[in-house]
Amino acid sequence: MTSIPVMAIDGPAASGKGAVAQAIAERLGFHYLDSGAIYRAAALAVVQSGKNIDSPDLSDTEVADIAAHMRLSFKSDEIWLSNQNITDAIRTEACGNNASKIAVLPKLRQALLELQRNFRRVPGLVAEGRDMGTVVFPDARLKIYLTASAPVRAERRYKQLMEKGINANMGDLLNEIEQRDARDLSRSVAPLRSGDDTITIDTTTLDLARSIEAVLKFYHAANRM
Repeated sequence: MTSIPVMAIDGPAASGKGAVAQAIAERLGFHYLDSGAIYRAAALAVVQSGKNIDSPDLSDTEVADIAAHMRLSFKSDEIWLSNQNITDAIRTEACGNNASKIAVLPKLRQALLELQRNFRRVPGLVAEGRDMGTVVFPDARLKIYLTASAPVRAERRYKQLMEKGINANMGDLLNEIEQRDARDLSRSVAPLRSGDDTITIDTTTLDLARSIEAVLKFYHAANRM
């Protein structure tokens, strides 16, 4: 498995890593892993089980057990939980915030680790998330950390939601992004960070096309070494 190349793209919410990773996977003919979708699916499964994610009585063991028994499948551009198409349901802001809350739980992260690593298949994988390069694929051939200022990320998320016909408030989005950043950066297990062998790219002033080209430049350079 370690001979199959992996490009790991990590970064905070709305940094553009999802769009960049998916475009690069298509360009290279690689498989694509949206690890955030897995955590969002786990959060949805917890809610659908009747559990309150904000309850102090909800244990790491309970959440991990629910996640371990998920019947999760990816079919083309759709994500299914058991017999339910959850593609749209997991993309809501509420689900994203719930995913961020349970992502701090060590047993849950361990339960989902093997599931994520199983996406590593020939000819290669582009994996995006929070800890792809530091924990899930520490032997990745190229590790990228995409970031951008919080106000710019809030503006991007606002535009995404408006394009989908979903009403949003810029102030609320900025507050949610800052709260998610704080949780991701401070969690005790697999915190969001740029590793020593990671290349950081600030996309604050870059559009999607320029962000993609910036990452591909480092990919081609790495393959020439």
